[in-house]
Amino acid sequence: MSVKTVASIVGARPQFIKAAPVSRALAASFREVLIHTGQHYDYGMSDVFFQEMEMHPPDFHLGIGGGTHGEQTGKMLMEIEKILNAVKPDCVLVYGDTNSTLAGALAAAKTQIRLAHVEAGLRSYNRAMPEEINRVLTDHVSALLFCPTDAAIENLAKEGITNGVHRVGDVMYDALLHNLVLARKHSTILEVLGLEKRTYALATVHRAANTDDPARMNAILNALGSLSTRVVFPVHPRTHKIIRESGLSVSKNVVMIEPVSHFDILILQENADCILTDSGGMQKEAYVLGVRCITLREETEWVETVHAAWNKLVGADVNAIRDAFETWHPSGERPALYGNGQAAGEICQILNAELS
Repeated sequence: MSVKTVASIVGARPQFIKAAPVSRALAASFREVLIHTGQHYDYGMSDVFFQEMEMHPPDFHLGIGGGTHGEQTGKMLMEIEKILNAVKPDCVLVYGDTNSTLAGALAAAKTQIRLAHVEAGLRSYNRAMPEEINRVLTDHVSALLFCPTDAAIENLAKEGITNGVHRVGDVMYDALLHNLVLARKHSTILEVLGLEKRTYALATVHRAANTDDPARMNAILNALGSLSTRVVFPVHPRTHKIIRESGLSVSKNVVMIEPVSHFDILILQENADCILTDSGGMQKEAYVLGVRCITLREETEWVETVHAAWNKLVGADVNAIRDAFETWHPSGERPALYGNGQAAGEICQILNAELS
């Protein structure tokens, strides 16, 4: 029997993390062709992650970063389609909700190759978010939908999608369990920054709804500056550009640093008193690590973390952010929401069965 080929498409930092455990699992039974769109294209946001995650270098690196959403997605679609026509994989695997995800999904649909979506079924129900459009469209052209939670399965059922749906757990949980062990061995970020456990907050801001709106970005910076603690702020390149070009001020207690490695960010998360973020992945990681999370959005696709009372939605409201930080301290149970850390293995078992 010939070895089946899976074309995995990644392009942004969270996707490298999600793809790593799946790539390790795929290696036992499949030939994997890794396509990197280049959506995150500087060393600090891309290359270093492949090294840390012990992933093989991409077989194809498209170098498509920047531009409008439509321009970026269109260019990716054209180039991915060429690769799929040349490689002729048995399945295309996409992750999450980025422009790379949608471009890969559309390319698979156009070339009539079976599509599998990891993190299927997530919904914020805010169509103003580019990520929401990407999620919905990708799910509706997928043959295999790998859901992290029961809520995701319910979301798909509401849209009439029930075939090919599998609850496998969350590959980010797989990655966290694997990488946290390595991070504790190798990261020196606390020493480098002179930090002690639970004496600082960690902030990340990268969503376009925040970074591309100077008023919201200014409100978030003002809120961070009002907190009674040191705030460590690894700054996404787009966020840094907006702050600089808009002339926004940053208070002295907010320590802006360059993007850090995945091992470093895990250690910063694990030891923080609080995480303030608009990242979806970081909301989950905070929950698993038992660190309170204040989400700088009005909605989240990870609603179960809010229902469990370990995540609070505050948007970009200065008073709401400050009040949550100063007065809110969750203490309830943290149910195992995201599976048993074996999602990657389950995905590969299903692919084996479906592609045989």
